[in-house]
Amino acid sequence: MTDSPLLPGVKKKEIFAWAMFDFANSGFTTVVITAVYSTYFVGVVAGSAAWATLLWVSSLSASYLISMLLMPVIGAWCDRHASKKRALLISTIACVIATSALGWSGPGDLMWAVFWIIIANVAFSIGESLIAAFLPELAKTDAMGKVSSWGWAWGYVGGMLTLAICLFWIISGLERGLTTTELVPPTMWITATIFLAASSYTFWQLKERAKPQPQSQSNHVLRKSIQDLASALQWAKDRPPFMQLLKCIALYQAGVSVAITVAAIYAEGEMGMGKQETMLLIFLLNIAALFGAWLLGWFQDRIGHIEALRITLIGWVLACVIAATSPNQFYFWFAATFAGLCMGASQSVGRAMVGRLTPLDRTAQVFSLWSVAIRIASIIGPMLYGLITLLSDGHQRIAIASTSLLFIISMWVLSKINWQEAERQAALDRKSL
Repeated sequence: MTDSPLLPGVKKKEIFAWAMFDFANSGFTTVVITAVYSTYFVGVVAGSAAWATLLWVSSLSASYLISMLLMPVIGAWCDRHASKKRALLISTIACVIATSALGWSGPGDLMWAVFWIIIANVAFSIGESLIAAFLPELAKTDAMGKVSSWGWAWGYVGGMLTLAICLFWIISGLERGLTTTELVPPTMWITATIFLAASSYTFWQLKERAKPQPQSQSNHVLRKSIQDLASALQWAKDRPPFMQLLKCIALYQAGVSVAITVAAIYAEGEMGMGKQETMLLIFLLNIAALFGAWLLGWFQDRIGHIEALRITLIGWVLACVIAATSPNQFYFWFAATFAGLCMGASQSVGRAMVGRLTPLDRTAQVFSLWSVAIRIASIIGPMLYGLITLLSDGHQRIAIASTSLLFIISMWVLSKINWQEAERQAALDRKSL
């Protein structure tokens, strides 16, 4: 890293502290949502019932709906009080506690598991939005893509490390004759411990640069936060290219959320992979995502944000088609690798594009709108997948093929974005501060 991408006064160790939160929380997505607990929930907690997959995606959808309603108000409050870091700490502690609680779920503990996965995922979603809101305070406008890619890439390293430790635990346990029911719960405690330990560096070194707004001493905090939310929504409506960008992000993130939520379920249920093979597959996916985020992050600021995102969306369509038509596991491994490259790249590019258009006095609010778009996507994508799977009598290949349509529609919306106008308006917003 060099100093050139960073704003004056921002030190390298602070960028590392910011990226360290991506490192810390990625284990939750990788182990809990994607690779380990998802299949444990379906196969053990729900007993492989016909409705198990739908219950899993419905639980996640409920958590996304809750976070979608909470995040704009939390973002407005954070901007008014300059308290992103405090809210980030609270959400982190909540996610760590809830993840640990999942370790006490066993066969038939549906209410317990559903309750804690909702709490954990709401807290994770809030934290994801808040850490992203620090980006405009750290990186120069023309280097958002590069700096965003550092966070995403380092995050995948964290996800792989957590998964590798859990994989070692499970493999060694199986060799000792232990069962999946005995081995999976401790992986929740491993994930929570790494999350807490790794994020501690973030809270030690990352600075809160925002300044409290004068009205923040009002006794009507909730009312004022809702008013600020309405203001943020109006701000977005007054900038049509930004609204188009949010629509584009919501559409392609709906497809990305399918890959994150059901990758392991598809691998085991449709491709016949075992637990160890599935975890190795997700490990490979994360390696590919690391390189995707890092490589395209470097080129994004050079070739342009629109072109960079278009490349990843085309890649996603190809990945879905290959996965749906894979005659054997070899082709599915290839599809997963390709999807990983696109996943890391598309997520990094989208965050950088939002950051490039965000004024410094609205970082938490604007990124809460970005969070809302992602949460809407996280509801729509997996629910459509679950419903299509149910209506097609369990044929997940049809569901994964249908997911490609989300990326195709997203490309169409992307083609309608006037990026030059968006950057012109963003420049005016910065000058007005």
